Amino acid sequence: MRQTLRFCNRVVVSAGALFWITSAVAQTSTEIEPPLTAPAQSSAYNGDDDGPEEDHITIGAGGLYQPAYMGAGKYEFQPILAVDIKRGSFFVNFDNGIGFAPVDNETFTVGAGIVAVFDSYDREDVPNRFNKIDMGAGARGFVSVRQFGFEATAGLTQIFAGNTKGMIADFSLSRPIEVNERLSITPSIETRWANAKNNDRFYGVNARQAQESGLRQFRPGAGLLDAEAELGLQYRLTDHIGFGVAGGVKTLLGKVKDSPIVRKKTAPFGMGFLAYTF
Repeated sequence: MRQTLRFCNRVVVSAGALFWITSAVAQTSTEIEPPLTAPAQSSAYNGDDDGPEEDHITIGAGGLYQPAYMGAGKYEFQPILAVDIKRGSFFVNFDNGIGFAPVDNETFTVGAGIVAVFDSYDREDVPNRFNKIDMGAGARGFVSVRQFGFEATAGLTQIFAGNTKGMIADFSLSRPIEVNERLSITPSIETRWANAKNNDRFYGVNARQAQESGLRQFRPGAGLLDAEAELGLQYRLTDHIGFGVAGGVKTLLGKVKDSPIVRKKTAPFGMGFLAYTF
């Protein structure tokens, strides 16, 4: 999430709220860097002390190709719609949801928001239709630090509605590189940790489920969840319009990778998008 808009999932804004279109899209972390207007307004901190990100409204649309859920053997194409809004300390974006960042300068951003949680699956997506995990909502706090051209972000999300009701911590490191006034590339890495409630409910199989489905019983407990590496490219066509592509690889870590619902623990993903900044 970061002052950039992540194509991790799917995003829809309705009545001022940010929602993601499908559960598959929330599992990756590609970034849109709003606004896509003049170079001086770039939202990605590039190592220059230009101050905090400018106020903006950016909308984008595109498509994403990735597994139905992380660990699935089936891939899906997802159309996506994304929105990134910043007005003073108020924000609406993909990473951090809807919230406020009372500290936001050239070095630090500290904030909190309500986020949609899209790591989910339907019964038809998993072996023997043994379980279903719905989308949900969580409370998120985050801290971003920008130094020497790098941006590091640490966040913690407590899911309070739907989904697993678990807790997920994340850490990411990115390096926005401005090739010229129109072209920028951003390599990034990210990893996540989750508590036992999240991992057991999402990747686990309890005794009743094992008996009904024929899958072996499994409880991964708390631990590392996944890691990913990604490379994004953005090109500014005009002062308001830009497009981008991104691709990467994501892999499950820790005990969750041994879950009986995991068919492929490592999976590539790719996407493309077009964005407009007002």
